Amino acid sequence: MKPFAGESPLRGAPRLFCFHRGGEELSGYPLTCPHCGGVVKTYRNPFPTVDLILMDAAGEGVYLIERKNEPHGWALPGGFVDYGESLEDAARREGEEETNLRIELLGQVGAYGNPGRDPRFHTITVVYAAVGKGEARAKDDARAIRFHRWESLPDEMAFDHRGILDDYLRTGQKKK
Repeated sequence: MKPFAGESPLRGAPRLFCFHRGGEELSGYPLTCPHCGGVVKTYRNPFPTVDLILMDAAGEGVYLIERKNEPHGWALPGGFVDYGESLEDAARREGEEETNLRIELLGQVGAYGNPGRDPRFHTITVVYAAVGKGEARAKDDARAIRFHRWESLPDEMAFDHRGILDDYLRTGQKKK
């Protein structure tokens, strides 16, 4: 988990707290200039993420993971982009970490950035269509993995993932 930010009484500088430490404030914040002691202006930016519309080789449906962590529910495989990592590498890594499948990216589907799409914090996701090869097995952040045919997708999904799949199907991008 990434730290979350709260407003600081010190000239508008954000204070950072750590989820791993039960909301404990991180030391060393706000950041100060070592030369003048003034508070360094920091910025709160959305977190970059990637998601995969991960299909079987025949394109008959999509693999969804059941999330182990909050928010629970069925979701597209995906996660956070690491610093210095390309979007494509992040998509392959996250897909492989959560599904055990070898990931072949087919291309970008779109980007989604509604500030409320993730209840934890503001994220922007780049979605890729992909084919998974091998034996699907839930790993890492996934409690379970299941293949869903296009006509039997769950109505309720985590984040905005049902809307992403609806957009994908509506635009006719699905693999024939």
